[in-house]
Amino acid sequence: MIYNFLSEYFSIILFLLIALGLSFGFILANYLAAPSNPDPEKLSAYECGFEAFDDSRMEFDVRFYLVAILFIIFDLEIAFLFPWAISLGNIGALGFWSMMIFLSVLTIGFIYEWKKGALEWE
Repeated sequence: MIYNFLSEYFSIILFLLIALGLSFGFILANYLAAPSNPDPEKLSAYECGFEAFDDSRMEFDVRFYLVAILFIIFDLEIAFLFPWAISLGNIGALGFWSMMIFLSVLTIGFIYEWKKGALEWE
């Protein structure tokens, strides 16, 4: 019984062992070979504008949430292009023009957000 299990799943187990070995090997190589010379720019606050190891109950700017939500919205809408591009030969002209309408609405929304300054980070 154990022989059947090993013979059927040997390739998967071997793949997992190689993946784990390579992962730990790359982490170890990075640890040993990477230079460690932090400068003030590397240690400065990134994107959200507050220090990473400060009081967890402090307030921070709502613009960070706005930019993050806008990124997620546009990222998810662009993800609809992949299945459309794969099935474009099967859906014909109706599918093509419906996606053009979708992309025009997306572009108009992007231009509106850009003009309103929602993507600006001061």
